[in-house]
Amino acid sequence: MRLGIVWVLVLSLGGTILAEEIFAFIVGIHNKKDFALVALVNVLTNPAVVLLYYLMVSMTDGNRYFIIIPLETIAIFVEAAYYKKYANKLKHPLAFSLGANLFSYGIGVVIGYLI
Repeated sequence: MRLGIVWVLVLSLGGTILAEEIFAFIVGIHNKKDFALVALVNVLTNPAVVLLYYLMVSMTDGNRYFIIIPLETIAIFVEAAYYKKYANKLKHPLAFSLGANLFSYGIGVVIGYLI
């Protein structure tokens, strides 16, 4: 079980960083520092969200959306706070964080469905 969750964490983090970097590029972020910041905030938030999600799902019979929505919401606000404080060219950190997370989550859902 441990090795399984490690791979889930690694793949989730890698896929999230890739997706959110693509989103950043699409919305016009081209500053190297801001690209690095996107990766770093995901290193802080993604493993925690994924691990908490899997622990909570395994310990409850609750609807998965009642678990993931609050976790993702917290991640969006935490990331937005970092973007607001440290980003160079990001004018709307909360909107960017929301868009990036919806984009990466949506891609994850599509990939999960295809696999």
